[in-house]
Amino acid sequence: MTAYPQLHMMIDGERVSGGDRATHRVVNPATGETLGELPLATNDDLDRALDAAQRGFRRWRHSTAHERAAVLQGAARLLHERADALARIATLEEGKTFAEAKSEVGMVAGLFNFYAGECQRIYGRTLVRPVGMRSTVTKEPVGPVAAFAPWNFPLSNPGRKLGAPIAAGCSVILKSAEETPASALGVLQCLLDAGLPPEVGQAVFGVPDHVSRHLLASPIIRKLSFTGSTVIGRHLMKLAAEDLKRTTMELGGHGPVLVFDDVDTSRVLDAMVPYKFRNAGQVCVAPTRFIVQEGIFDDFVRGFAERAAAIKVGNGLDPVTRMGPMANARRPEAMERMIADAVARGARLHAGGDRIGNQGFFFAPTVLSNVPLDAELMNEEPFGPIAIINPYVGQDDMVAEANRLPYGLAAYNWTENASRQRRLARELEAGMVTINTTAVGGADSPFGGVKWSGHGSEDGPEGLEACLVTKAVHEA
Repeated sequence: MTAYPQLHMMIDGERVSGGDRATHRVVNPATGETLGELPLATNDDLDRALDAAQRGFRRWRHSTAHERAAVLQGAARLLHERADALARIATLEEGKTFAEAKSEVGMVAGLFNFYAGECQRIYGRTLVRPVGMRSTVTKEPVGPVAAFAPWNFPLSNPGRKLGAPIAAGCSVILKSAEETPASALGVLQCLLDAGLPPEVGQAVFGVPDHVSRHLLASPIIRKLSFTGSTVIGRHLMKLAAEDLKRTTMELGGHGPVLVFDDVDTSRVLDAMVPYKFRNAGQVCVAPTRFIVQEGIFDDFVRGFAERAAAIKVGNGLDPVTRMGPMANARRPEAMERMIADAVARGARLHAGGDRIGNQGFFFAPTVLSNVPLDAELMNEEPFGPIAIINPYVGQDDMVAEANRLPYGLAAYNWTENASRQRRLARELEAGMVTINTTAVGGADSPFGGVKWSGHGSEDGPEGLEACLVTKAVHEA
């Protein structure tokens, strides 16, 4: 595939576009050039999607586990076959490197294959009762799901939103980000081509507040799944609460990284610097606050800045690029504001801090140290290529800083002390904790946070469970 695809919505199996609909201009963040015009849903479009989802649920809830598994496995095969084309589209839309985009394809295929097996393990149980009485507990699909996915992982976010509900027997209306529509449509198309009934999977786009209010006002929708900022998550939860809809919320983070003086500093830097700047730092679980023990602080800052300055920034389709542009014009502006605020308050700038070039949305990998706690960067998720490195005396102070903020998505730790490792695993307030690794998840592992980072999980058996309701049946 060499050309960007024609954009559309997918409603009841029909590619919907044209007419008098408003459109959204999809832009290549590496060049600023227009890729295509995306049609935005009208009220009639949304009502039609709701009607299809209702019919789709009535049909799909009675599908067998074997039928659902066959669709998911078939979609996984198609994802592998179309991997290069899908990865190229994601890079054009979002800016990340082609290698990162292609890894997303593999992640979605792995998740679909995992759920193909997991949907055959939706077990109930029989309770012990007197002779002549029978009591059972069963699991049933929750109902049609409204799923909202952001732009930063244009393939894997839609894959997460679609995989678990389809495995559970639900229908889905996917509202993915308007910045990256073709990627989401590509994932859905793999499911449809693998045999998913057209009324089971819908994809709509539009003004986010309009779409969310319309879908969540409908009694047809029984579950909301959202990935995005805490501010928007709160708003959507209020809308969902009106009808007591179930919610899964994967919200913002401000990932702490605790680095103790018993580690090999070079090993930590070799792992964490590329991980920090993947996808230009536009990652909900990105390591952001590096909480470093004083004894190794100076060496750590120096090594971090040297590695950050050496990162090749450019078009994600160029094989030598290691970090692409930011996804939209809003992000470099936010980086400039946050960095200026931190420096004005006394922070030290060691690398980056500026835009790169005069086209696209490129921003240099940035390293700051000694950032005061009252700086905006220390309290609000930067969602960009900024690493904050501050010194701390010992474990108690380091844990206190890690837990200081109301966010609790991912927390990273580097130490060789076994007893400390166990204590950190207990004391850190996060939904996901790593020790001496950057591996924060997998298809079989729950992905989600605590506190302001949301509730519920995607991936793993827990992601499927979130799309099921429990029913007890008592017979005499």
